[in-house]
Amino acid sequence: QLQLVESGGGLVQPGGSLRLSCAASGFTLDYYDIGWFRQAPGKEREGISCISSSFGNTNYADSVKGRFTISTDNAKNTVYLQMNSLKPEDTAVYYCAARSAGGLFCTVKAGMYDYWGQGTQVTVSS
Repeated sequence: QLQLVESGGGLVQPGGSLRLSCAASGFTLDYYDIGWFRQAPGKEREGISCISSSFGNTNYADSVKGRFTISTDNAKNTVYLQMNSLKPEDTAVYYCAARSAGGLFCTVKAGMYDYWGQGTQVTVSS
């Protein structure tokens, strides 16, 4: 059974850092693109980053570019999202999702992903 489990969320002060993990089981990341998404209360789900299984190409939303970094540890079958310089507007539930490899480049369109984790809360506040 394909499963994704996020962890690493929590409360952090503005300007701080967190690293989210997305542990995959039941499938290998070698053949799946992984995306990170977030949803704040009253807002639509936002695609913020993805990494393709082909060559590890990455993509970032403008809102997080230069502050967030996505990476994969194939040995651990885990994808990470390193979040630096966090802002209050980064507060949201963060989800990872998987889709069968779609080519050289990944997408941050939520509708393209088939499998989702349960989410982890990130709160940026002083």
